[in-house]
Amino acid sequence: MIRPDLSLPIPESITAAHFIGIGGSGMSGLAKMFLDAGIRVSGSDRADSDNLQALAAAGATVHVGHDAAHLGDADTVVHTGAIWPENPEFVTAKERGLHVIHRSQALHWLIGGRRLVSVAGAHGKTTSTGMIVTALQALGADPNFVNGGVIEQLGTSSASGADDLFVVEADESDGTFLLYDTAIALITNVDPDHLDHYGSDEAFHDAFIRFADAATEAVVISSDDPGALRVAAGLSHPNVITFGTAEGADVRLTEISATGPVAATIARGGETERMQLAVAGVHNAINAAGAVAVLLSLGYGLVDAVRAVEGFAGTVRRFELHGVERGVSVFDDYAHHPTEVKAALEAARGVVGDGRIIAIQQPHTYSRTQHMYREFAEVLETHADHTVMLDVYGAREDPVPGVTGELVSGAFADQGHVHYVPDWQQAAEYAASIAREGDYVITLGCGNVYLIIPQVLEALRQNAEG
Repeated sequence: MIRPDLSLPIPESITAAHFIGIGGSGMSGLAKMFLDAGIRVSGSDRADSDNLQALAAAGATVHVGHDAAHLGDADTVVHTGAIWPENPEFVTAKERGLHVIHRSQALHWLIGGRRLVSVAGAHGKTTSTGMIVTALQALGADPNFVNGGVIEQLGTSSASGADDLFVVEADESDGTFLLYDTAIALITNVDPDHLDHYGSDEAFHDAFIRFADAATEAVVISSDDPGALRVAAGLSHPNVITFGTAEGADVRLTEISATGPVAATIARGGETERMQLAVAGVHNAINAAGAVAVLLSLGYGLVDAVRAVEGFAGTVRRFELHGVERGVSVFDDYAHHPTEVKAALEAARGVVGDGRIIAIQQPHTYSRTQHMYREFAEVLETHADHTVMLDVYGAREDPVPGVTGELVSGAFADQGHVHYVPDWQQAAEYAASIAREGDYVITLGCGNVYLIIPQVLEALRQNAEG
């Protein structure tokens, strides 16, 4: 893993950019926007993917595997924190004296001096960003945007627009959200995470205070989340707008109905409007309130803002249905923190009816699993009817002895509610064997757990035929 060095200069002009790890959702989106800006783009990733093929079709030169020769005539190299310092392209770029910048610095370069809406928070960033972008488009605007996930109805995570407005999902995980010159800051929540970077809850909260106070126009922040309340108490910003269910919220939700797609009444001042979303879950009603608050800050009226947000159809890997076999629905969700897992399972509970929820959980990173395994176990045992536990997706981290999926499963109070199965085929077959008509199977994690879904669907088919 490479920590971003935000003190490094960002080049004033870029002619040819090479992206190390170009296939990721964030990096591929950035690369596409560089192409849109008329810059020659090349890049590499460890495996082929739809993103690589789409970039190649758009005019980028892409490579599978990493090799110093892939740098070509690039004058700037863009990297993620997920690569290793020994990456041959990274090492050679440094040796040649090329501009080597983190992806957040590349995004900063793209934004330029545009009016920026930055969406930050431990959870809900991708959905909230998608809501703001699609609502702006519905209202006739044409914003530039970079999101952390694909917006369902747009089929992309990023795009160049004609307007001066730029909307980004701002990543707090490594502190890079402090780099941007933000006009309107949206903070969905401040649930301590990424302590491997920050070291303490205090440092994590302090980063959010600095992020918010630097916004030049407005801060939109949750009225409900304890961490957000702590941040709000430390702000000196003159224009703070709160949103949520709390009685004193500036943009307040009441009369929430979460049976099926969520609905709520939303109020600002003396004006109220009923809101019916196309997505499920109380957490999405709260995300929508934050998006509406941002639109109000941009000058739109409450009714127009609510109607526009209602058109949001979701983002890929957020409670996304992949198939139905013998009456069992198989979903995928990106949730990788206990709070996110709880929200995803509560959303599923609101629409599953009399069916049961079978979670297939892939813990993400050894550090988070080691720090939060008890919280994961409690949430899964409380909100899922049964959990199939896979092993840890290490991402950028080296394995830690004793930190496996079994650490989480072992923390369940009732071992009858969990089954630790490190072998994916066996896990798929086990989930299929216990599922019955009307149940939901939902994969949870931000690693590659979604790749087990074809195995689950096939196991359900085989189970029916058998």
